Amino acid sequence: MTVAPENLVADAGRLLLPSAGTVQTLAPGLRARAAAVLLRMALELSLDAYWGRVTPRMTRIGKHRMLCLEWYAGRDTARRCRTTWVALSAACHYRTYELAPAPAEIQVRLAEVTALVTALDAGPGTASPRRDTSS
Repeated sequence: MTVAPENLVADAGRLLLPSAGTVQTLAPGLRARAAAVLLRMALELSLDAYWGRVTPRMTRIGKHRMLCLEWYAGRDTARRCRTTWVALSAACHYRTYELAPAPAEIQVRLAEVTALVTALDAGPGTASPRRDTSS
């Protein structure tokens, strides 16, 4: 069973902003952490799909996916992917000495992941690989 990144983003949005009349049994910090997990999964699935279209071998190692993304999707998209993934990873980890992530912080990440899923879904043809012009 595969889940579309868009569905994960929508589920994260429902966790962050439950509809009126919904019984809220989870604390806001716990909902924000759960939404961060869903958003990180959506970003990773989008990266897998992107690299599956470019070169399937790239889906094996996560670190390489991030390092090489700049050459295929552009510097801005690669930077946004890295910073968003790092922020979501930090929000996902439970530490007893830290507060849970704020729902407003994860709401910002929700907007960023939504934009990144759209950009990565557009495919490698939309952003030309970066070329070295120094020589």
